[in-house]
Amino acid sequence: MASQTKLIFNTNPIPASFLRGGTSKGIFLQRAHLPSSKADWKHIFLGIMGSPDPDFGRQLNGMGGGVSSLSKICVVEPPTPEQRSKHSIDVQYTFAQVGIKDDSIDYSGNCGNLTSMIGAYALDEKMCRVDRSEDGKARVRCFNTNTQKIIDTTFPVSESGVPNLDLPETSIAGVSGKSSQIICEYLNPAGARTGKLLPTSNPTDKLPFMLSDGQPASISASLMDASNPSVLVLSDELRSLGLDVDNYIVGKEHSSQPVTKALESIRQQGALTMKLDPTAQAQPKIAFLSTPTSDSDLEDKVDVVVHALSMGIMHKAVPMTLGLCLGVAAKVEGTLAWNIVQNSRCVESGSQNAFVRIRHPGGIVDVGAEIAADGKVESAKVVRTGRRLMKGVVWW
Repeated sequence: MASQTKLIFNTNPIPASFLRGGTSKGIFLQRAHLPSSKADWKHIFLGIMGSPDPDFGRQLNGMGGGVSSLSKICVVEPPTPEQRSKHSIDVQYTFAQVGIKDDSIDYSGNCGNLTSMIGAYALDEKMCRVDRSEDGKARVRCFNTNTQKIIDTTFPVSESGVPNLDLPETSIAGVSGKSSQIICEYLNPAGARTGKLLPTSNPTDKLPFMLSDGQPASISASLMDASNPSVLVLSDELRSLGLDVDNYIVGKEHSSQPVTKALESIRQQGALTMKLDPTAQAQPKIAFLSTPTSDSDLEDKVDVVVHALSMGIMHKAVPMTLGLCLGVAAKVEGTLAWNIVQNSRCVESGSQNAFVRIRHPGGIVDVGAEIAADGKVESAKVVRTGRRLMKGVVWW
């Protein structure tokens, strides 16, 4: 076994698939094709993505695309016998967020977008068997090693059991055209990293932080941990602190540095408060929320507007795990998201399990959360699409 691992370790290139899942793209690898020790993966992943690229940030020497949503790797493997027998898990996977300008490899969280393609990849690679339902769908139960959580992915398959991802069933914001519907259901998503839905036991906390000029300030924040930990703040409160959020949103350079520095300071303080590593840029993520006020918001029955950051850069859509966390937060009384949604939503009072409509820079996403009578979050659900882009080998 040792000699086999050594042979694989020294083999360049290695088998890989390049897949789109939701609004992300990433390299999918089998763990059997990597060194047995996770500590030996780093230089392989950096080589695959073309990182670090401190001068240009474009990752032109690898498969990355210069933004966080294109600098991702999933390592997939069969479940253990215990996982299969006790929890009916079909496949397990580890997600890696690869740094762009630096050499960081972050395993602290999951990617909700690429999760949508784990089941399809596992079937393509014959890692698990196909159970095709009467309506032509297959459900693959996935275990994420980063968060120790279970996610069910359901999607169409052919009669021979091959994932059928090209049906014109649905579209998602940020991706052109229609594709097959992939339903991702996160089971018991609360406490993915901290063990608690509300790591501080409070729906809203006051966080101290530093403005870019070194002046101390404080801001209200909801610290949530569902699918991934997140720090949620209000755009209006950022404005009240003198931060030019509006020009930051549209990319005006003069406002970027003060707002970015302030948000990173808030994010790091949120991480410390949740007892997480503040230097891990991928987790927790931070987002600022707004009340829907535009005519299009009202016409589209939007519940909450979000602008999220990923790896310190404003996301062109919304990281799906943050979107799921926000959908759950909107159902928890006293959170900043709950307060906004209560004032804006159009669903009937008491419809606790209705979908939450979230507008982000790329469009609208509907996120569902199943909340039990005792307040336990039983599941969070979102619709995604995906596509095979390439299968072959990748050099590192």
